[in-house]
Amino acid sequence: MNFPRSSGILLHPTSLPGQYGIGDMGNEARKFIDFLAANNMHLWQILPLNPTGYGDSPYQSFSAFAGNTLLISPDRLVADGFLAEEDIKPAPRFPANKISFGEVIDWKTTFLKKAFEKFTNTTDTLIRVDFLNFCNQSAAWLDTYALFRVLKADHGGESWHRWERSLARREPAAIEEATERLHEDIGAEKFYQYLFFKQWQELKQYCAEREVAIIGDLPIFVAYDSADVWEHPEYFKLDEDRLPIVVAGVPPDYFSATGQLWGNPLYDWDSMREDGFKWWCDRIGAMLKTVDILRIDHFRGFAACWEVPGGDTTAQRGRWVETPGRDLFLRLRLVFGDLPIIVEDLGVITPDVEALRDDFGFPGMRVLQMAFAGDSTNIDLPHNHIRNSVVYTGTHDNDTALGWFHSKAGASSTRTAAQIKREQNKCMRYLRSDGNEINWDFIETAMASPAKIALVPLQDILGLGSESRMNLPASQDGNWSWRYQTGTLTPKIGKRLRQLIEMYDRHHAYVPVQTPAPAVSAGV
Repeated sequence: MNFPRSSGILLHPTSLPGQYGIGDMGNEARKFIDFLAANNMHLWQILPLNPTGYGDSPYQSFSAFAGNTLLISPDRLVADGFLAEEDIKPAPRFPANKISFGEVIDWKTTFLKKAFEKFTNTTDTLIRVDFLNFCNQSAAWLDTYALFRVLKADHGGESWHRWERSLARREPAAIEEATERLHEDIGAEKFYQYLFFKQWQELKQYCAEREVAIIGDLPIFVAYDSADVWEHPEYFKLDEDRLPIVVAGVPPDYFSATGQLWGNPLYDWDSMREDGFKWWCDRIGAMLKTVDILRIDHFRGFAACWEVPGGDTTAQRGRWVETPGRDLFLRLRLVFGDLPIIVEDLGVITPDVEALRDDFGFPGMRVLQMAFAGDSTNIDLPHNHIRNSVVYTGTHDNDTALGWFHSKAGASSTRTAAQIKREQNKCMRYLRSDGNEINWDFIETAMASPAKIALVPLQDILGLGSESRMNLPASQDGNWSWRYQTGTLTPKIGKRLRQLIEMYDRHHAYVPVQTPAPAVSAGV
């Protein structure tokens, strides 16, 4: 894919400001898009949009296809007639700069139920027809997902493998009985998904009209407690009790001395190959309707996965096992044509991973925070960047630029005090910086890079410290909750960005290619 020289901001929608406890697809999202467009930034990178499960992580979702209904805008529901003003006012007094997920879930569940009650009594045939069309077009994943969520609630939130055997094994008689018994709640779940995708497509259209392309995030793995694994256990390495034989992770690395134990079940690639990777074709097709460009997380897993024995508490005892990524991407290219993909190729990258990336022409990633360890051959140093790559000041897994520069050795750090000092000194020499505005030094360096795409987390543009970090890998608490405040994206900041974008020729817009109808069947 020939991406133009461009730039953008990394910001998950949950981090948008507003009075409802969490960012959503309402007016503040449009203000952010307007900020991008006004300053010649044509890319908006987000994290996965799927419903969050354990730890509120967008990388541990109940479905690889469904949308996160916490992002539904109450104000848009009122404007569209699904709710009355009094249904959402007064809103609870939520924290301004952090998401309290429990409080948000409770409140949003309440008004979404009100919206469904109003919908069930509506005489507006256009809305009813629109909803039915959505259900029919999405039936391949929606029917299972809605039943999964209702059954999960009916079992007190228990993982599907702890349900009675007939439901855990999806025996037809049990599924039929549950579907009939819980049909009203299932209809409500489908309606919530309808609202999500209605609002998201409207927001996506708003982006398109302003030449802002959305970079979506596709996690390589899915959560064990998900509709995907419940429906398709044959696609995963599970034992006779349908528990994971091995789980995903990465060995000790820059982020963690004991590795990262993600816990996701690993794919049975032989089973997936038998039906022409249909599940993957369906997943990619769904995402290309939702975003313009895909960022594939943990791309190296398509060459080999770090398999950790199920039940281990760290990722240290894992081993690398080859995976058929080449066969998969050949299939995807046959089905969809040229794929608008960038790949996260960080960590232990071996020649087979590089060959897989380069043979398909996918741009890899360069992260400035990782540039100052090692010698002058470090590929993250700007003089080693290649055009077909994407440069970041940092990612959602990194500290902020300010936080990184002022970091200290400690329990959460994989670097010693001496290593930190060496990197700080090398950073200042390389960037010709006195450190006073290190975040802007990082931003300008990214803009000047030969890489065709430059992306900056909003925290670095705002000059925020470690307290605004989005995620600390291998930790359990306090992640994913950061939000910025209304009014902090000032015209002064916009002007400074615009000047850098003009200076380094990063004002070009990406024109999304219309996703074609599959060139061949997604099945066998």
